[in-house]
Amino acid sequence: MQLTTFKEKDLPYKELETIGLAAGEKLLLNIDDLKNLLSGRRTGLMQLQNLEAENIKIKSMDAKLSLFHNPAGGTELRIHPIYRKPQRPDYIDEQEADQLIKGSTGYLQKITKDDKGNTKELLVEYDAETREFIISDTDKILAPDMVNGEFLTPAQKEDYRKGKEVELPDKTVFQYAAAEPQGIRSNKLAIIASIVVDGGMSYLMYEGLNALFNKKRDLKMAEQLSPGYHNAVKDAEAQRNTLVPEQVTRGYTRGGATR
Repeated sequence: MQLTTFKEKDLPYKELETIGLAAGEKLLLNIDDLKNLLSGRRTGLMQLQNLEAENIKIKSMDAKLSLFHNPAGGTELRIHPIYRKPQRPDYIDEQEADQLIKGSTGYLQKITKDDKGNTKELLVEYDAETREFIISDTDKILAPDMVNGEFLTPAQKEDYRKGKEVELPDKTVFQYAAAEPQGIRSNKLAIIASIVVDGGMSYLMYEGLNALFNKKRDLKMAEQLSPGYHNAVKDAEAQRNTLVPEQVTRGYTRGGATR
């Protein structure tokens, strides 16, 4: 969950049209990729067409996409191509980079300073598909207020923002993971998170989740969802207009681009 979220009306349609992912006001994205974009996450790998940059024209390229706010407040696309070689951030050493690349650790916590000298705490992960290090500012990671109907303590929220595992009384365990398509991992196949928005409760439903990092799970146990989960689903269904990201009602035709 990220503090940075986007509205469909703010999508850079012209940029998307240029690379073959929109036709006029019609998006040619599958629903999962659209949800990831609107939630501030990355899409899956897709083939982009007719890219131009610094007098270089590329007919087609496999890459992931994400959105960001430019200094003027507009929304722009960020393209994440498949790199030939990982570009290591200067605040992690070669041994730490190797741990991420080989999968011996899922994330690193690093303290650094921004251009103004302010201290920043970062979460560093690795995307094996694009060979890219993913950097998350922990201040911009939004921890849920509730999961499966259970309120998280301040300590649990802090652990979540730092990529650590959070366990609930119902034995559900989950952790933030920017490298994951849904931005989260769990020992369960599904969870439902809740956040307080404008005094009301909004719900985020996650299904088909991958297992916790480097941990096997029993499929039967993963399929057993707690009474708290089912009660939260009922609450969400009673308040469908509060689902986040907003429900998408029109069709999207690019079903085979992501892989």
